[in-house]
Amino acid sequence: MTGIDIYEKVLVVSPAVEIDAHSAERLRFAVDAAFEKSPCINMIFDFAKVGFMDSSGIGMLIGRYKQTEKRGGGLALVNMNNEMTRLYTISGLAKIIKNLPSLDEAIAALRGGAQ
Repeated sequence: MTGIDIYEKVLVVSPAVEIDAHSAERLRFAVDAAFEKSPCINMIFDFAKVGFMDSSGIGMLIGRYKQTEKRGGGLALVNMNNEMTRLYTISGLAKIIKNLPSLDEAIAALRGGAQ
């Protein structure tokens, strides 16, 4: 189950599944459909309800980063657990996508042009 909402003109994606090869593909389709229909240029993934993510999730995030970049926006991540933060760091995502402690901070960072 994944929640997708628009909050202050930002597409906020709240997955509630482990993100592996199978679920990453379903998540990608759902997010792409919502983003294409929305006027949003920025996107936030809230991982508060995700306990696990593998490299398939990293690939899915890179694709969503590219989508927001094409619209002149950015992508931010919030509420990642320690294991996910480690994967985020060693994969190189930390160089292009911000990991912030809260949804409000992510929205503020994206408004300021941060990615």
